[in-house]
Amino acid sequence: MEIETAPTEKNYAKPEGERRGLVIVNTGDGKGKSTAAFGLALRAHGRGKVVRIFQFMKVPSARFGEHRVFEQLGIPIEGLGDGFSWKSKDLEHSAQLARDGWDRARAAIASGDHFLVVLDEITYPLIYGWLPLEPVLETLRTRPKDVHVVLTGRRCPPEIIALADTVTEMALIKHAFQAGIPAQRGIED
Repeated sequence: MEIETAPTEKNYAKPEGERRGLVIVNTGDGKGKSTAAFGLALRAHGRGKVVRIFQFMKVPSARFGEHRVFEQLGIPIEGLGDGFSWKSKDLEHSAQLARDGWDRARAAIASGDHFLVVLDEITYPLIYGWLPLEPVLETLRTRPKDVHVVLTGRRCPPEIIALADTVTEMALIKHAFQAGIPAQRGIED
């Protein structure tokens, strides 16, 4: 490891643009996309802001760690799907769930009632062709001025990346799963 000298001066100018809602994308093959979005949800909630989370691949009855804590905190989190696509018994039903879920998420964004809306794992219904891209882009473009939206999932469509204000790509360097270690409760769920 190379030691660096700590900066003693700010190395950037203070932004002078207006404050407004942001479109934030967490994508890539590395771990942490949803975790980062949930961290933003907690940060916003901690500031007294209204937050809503939609999970496009989780079932409505999911009871993962995030569901338990968000329910305790009073942050609505809604599973919209029927699980991983390879577990689906009917992919057309999965697609319909994604479209129905999008209608609920779109309405939440358009209402302006939420400071932050998280669209967790939305990239999957988009890249599987279950959900058309244009209505998502149009909702992001025309959302109320102060609504922030976070989108997560691998292989985010380039059109969303182009529209977004902040994009982070989580890069896979090493993962315990590759060494044969199964998912750990409280870490991956």
